[in-house]
Amino acid sequence: MSGHLLDTHRDIVKPEWIDHNGHFNMGYYLVVFDRATDAFLHQVGLTAELREGTGATTFTLEAHVNYLNELHEGDPLRFTTRLLGFDHKRIHYFHEMYHATEGYLAATNELMSLHVNHSTRRSAPMAVEVTRCLEEILEAHEPLPLPEQVGRRIGLERRPTLKR
Repeated sequence: MSGHLLDTHRDIVKPEWIDHNGHFNMGYYLVVFDRATDAFLHQVGLTAELREGTGATTFTLEAHVNYLNELHEGDPLRFTTRLLGFDHKRIHYFHEMYHATEGYLAATNELMSLHVNHSTRRSAPMAVEVTRCLEEILEAHEPLPLPEQVGRRIGLERRPTLKR
C-alpha cells in the first residue's frame, strides 16, 4: 500500500441540507462524515457481513469537526481518510471533505471509534484480519505530514478585558 490517503466517499450537498443562511447546514456535515466513516470501516474489514456474523460494531467515542469553507446546494463532495492510530479496541482517524470539482478543503472530522460487541454493548477486541489491515494502512499513513486540524482543542487564549 502506498502513502496515499484512502479515498473513502463521494456525495453531493442535497437541497434539504441547506440552512437559513443559504449554505450547507452544520448538522448535515456530520451525516456525510458518518457516511465516509461507514465507507472507511468497510475498507478495513468492519463490514455489514462481519457485524451480522459476529455481533461486532463500532461506537464513536469522540468527534471534532472543523468548518473551513462554505458549501452550497449541489456542490459535489469528495472525502479522504487518514488512519492516525489504533489499538485492539479503538481506531483514531481523520476525514477531509473537499469540494470535488474545485478542490478546496471544506471541513475536517477527527474521530475515535470503539469496537464493541453489539449484544453486550461492551468494548471487544477487533478481528485479527481487521487489525492486519489497519497495520498495513497505518504503515502507509505514518510518514505523511499531519493535517493542522489534528488534535485541536476548542477554547480562547484569555478572557478579554471589558471596558467600562
